[in-house]
Amino acid sequence: MTDQFIDFTTDKQFVRRVRELKTIEVMINMYCASHHAGAPRCTDCSELFDYAQRRLQRCVFGDAKPNCAKCVVHCYTRDMREKIRIVMRWAGPRMLLRHPVLGIRHLLADRKPIPLLPNKRADKLPAED
Repeated sequence: MTDQFIDFTTDKQFVRRVRELKTIEVMINMYCASHHAGAPRCTDCSELFDYAQRRLQRCVFGDAKPNCAKCVVHCYTRDMREKIRIVMRWAGPRMLLRHPVLGIRHLLADRKPIPLLPNKRADKLPAED
């Protein structure tokens, strides 16, 4: 039996996460170009983007995920959370001018209700009659 893999960026079920990944990428590129004068992206910003991409791929909410700022699960480590917060705080207001569609979609996603985590313990307990 061959292993089947899903391509993260082209599968239709990941549309929301692909858009969020594109938004993060644009924000990091804008921040890096302004602060680090990196050609495409410096090594620190590349590491931050790779980390954000891994976290987004492994999100427990899947495509129903809220924006990271409103999420009940903090999957970023403390130092990476601080780095991405700094980048988003700087790039967020500038997104509306440079990438208005991504910026507005990101703002609209903030209004989306926050999904609840599935209760893992209830699934493992045997059903009582």
